[in-house]
Amino acid sequence: MKPTSPKLSVFETFKTKQQQLTGEAKRQRHIICHLAREESSTLMTRTAIAQDIAEKNNLLWKNIYSGVFRDLDEVLIPLEIVSEAGRLPLKRGPKALQEKGIPHYQLTAKGLLVALSIEESDNKSSILNKFLSESEIKEKEFAHVVSTLAKISPKFTYSMFEIYVKAFCEGKLKNLLPFSVLEFQKISQNAFAAQNELLNGFMTLPKTRKADILNFFAKFT
Repeated sequence: MKPTSPKLSVFETFKTKQQQLTGEAKRQRHIICHLAREESSTLMTRTAIAQDIAEKNNLLWKNIYSGVFRDLDEVLIPLEIVSEAGRLPLKRGPKALQEKGIPHYQLTAKGLLVALSIEESDNKSSILNKFLSESEIKEKEFAHVVSTLAKISPKFTYSMFEIYVKAFCEGKLKNLLPFSVLEFQKISQNAFAAQNELLNGFMTLPKTRKADILNFFAKFT
């Protein structure tokens, strides 16, 4: 029997409740957001991640641990979204475990891209800067343009990453990296055609008419 390929589930919802994320989706999102947020290696172990999830959901961390272990070892690491960053020495426990140490983890460039697509991610500007500095991007001008867009319209900018990563989760995109604007255009299915039309039209308006349009949109925010 052919082994099942690992599947990123950060956008997976219940079949009967399309607006509700599955437990696996929530757990993978939490792992990625946790690793994007933390800097101390002691807070980036499987146990630390499980404890953080448990604390936020009023659960026992030992009941969460197996799921975290499985997500890391069977999904996130094989997909190169997470990698082992090193091992922390142990002073107690079995000798073999003391010698090996406890692994701690970090996000790869692919992991940073996934973190940008997740609404719950903290400090996305910092994650974006790191992603742009570490990732292979086919269109060199993209980094400059997206940095500017993130400052003036963060919701719009991060929705681009959401569409991209969601396409990967749905099998519409073979690889997350190298990031390609051309691939994004193929999978977005003109998702931003209306915004492009609005922006181009807005630029042709006189100053007073621009103010009217901005005041109109301000009522919806």
